[in-house]
Amino acid sequence: MSKVKTIIIALGVFVLTMCVPPEGGSEDDFVKEKARLDSLRELRCPRLMSSAAEYYRNQDWKQTVTIYEEITSLDCDEWNPTYAPPQEIYQYYAIAYEQLGKFDSAEYVLLDGLQKLPNNIQLRKRLAYSYKRQGKKDKEIIEYERMIELEPDNITILNDLSTFYKEESLFDDQIYVLQKILDMDSKNEIAQSELAMAYEKSGKDPLDIYKNRFEENPNNINYGIDYAERLIQADNFTEAVSVFERVVERDSNNKLAYRKLAEANRANDDLGAAAQAYEELFKIDPRDIKVAISLSDVFLENQDFGKALRWADEAISLKGDHGEGFGQKGKVYYFGWKSFRTKEDRIDDRIVAKLSYNNYMKADNKGFRGVSKRVWFEENSKDILYGKSHWFMAEDKVKRSQKIRTVSPDYNWVTEVLTPDSNWK
Repeated sequence: MSKVKTIIIALGVFVLTMCVPPEGGSEDDFVKEKARLDSLRELRCPRLMSSAAEYYRNQDWKQTVTIYEEITSLDCDEWNPTYAPPQEIYQYYAIAYEQLGKFDSAEYVLLDGLQKLPNNIQLRKRLAYSYKRQGKKDKEIIEYERMIELEPDNITILNDLSTFYKEESLFDDQIYVLQKILDMDSKNEIAQSELAMAYEKSGKDPLDIYKNRFEENPNNINYGIDYAERLIQADNFTEAVSVFERVVERDSNNKLAYRKLAEANRANDDLGAAAQAYEELFKIDPRDIKVAISLSDVFLENQDFGKALRWADEAISLKGDHGEGFGQKGKVYYFGWKSFRTKEDRIDDRIVAKLSYNNYMKADNKGFRGVSKRVWFEENSKDILYGKSHWFMAEDKVKRSQKIRTVSPDYNWVTEVLTPDSNWK
């Protein structure tokens, strides 16, 4: 018989007889047996605890399990809980089984440890984890509930319970737990974010959650942006603008906030404020062609063709080798032409249409993938565009200068001159 088995049998005899002297024996025999086991623990437990620590450090999980099995059989924690702490023994014993993938054995060890330490949170956490890995969800939730009964103000446990409810799609229960957390810590940003998402998942309106989260953390720029975006989704553009303005007051270099502020003003039909926001954004990043094009679009919506054209030119100056700027310039001319075109078939109308066509052609040749009117212009060129026949009828001074200009007050914003195509001569 091995030494370990001998010890275990001896311990079993001790456990069965420790409360009363052995039948037929004397009180002296009981005392002697207890003294012998105490002496054995005094000898073995320190060595076993040292070996267990060494095997654990080296991640030799099989040997760790073997040593802790002997430690618990000898009740080393009862011999000296200072040198052999019960929590440490059962926790590391269970972890060793977990590392071996034996979560049912870890469960058995932890239940044994909780017989001695029923209020130990760490052991109950590991037990909940072992249940999770075994798919015992009913038992897992019971453990969380027991932990909360033991420590109702433990936010870590409440967060773990919230995660459990989230994973099980029990969003109403998750909301209840998260609200408890926020009752204790109203500025808990993790709980605020989780609560907002839980509201969405449960089908409830989370707008107030986003509002409270930002109000509780006004310096958190992301919370302000999240709240404003929710307001936009609710078509509350005026309030969204107000929130974005608060955000840029706190962070005047936040490009995303300025972009969103511009978009919110635009959606709110305040094109002047939208342009102002885009201009502030362009000051932060004066190399951003998208901002220049957005500014051109805003002024175009506001029928300010001159400024729309200037920002299109700015986009071209930023990336002349790309087609976006030329496409935008063609767009400005096109909408300007649509706004002022008359039935009299004015030469100026044809000039502006031709300028639009020329810019769309440049854009397409440079790989522009946006909306282009080039093909449409080509299909309707005789009725719309300034062409060879019009150049032939032009005044001599115009032909000498090789510059065709608009003269109508409608087109006083057109500063570009049209030059004749090479095949007109």
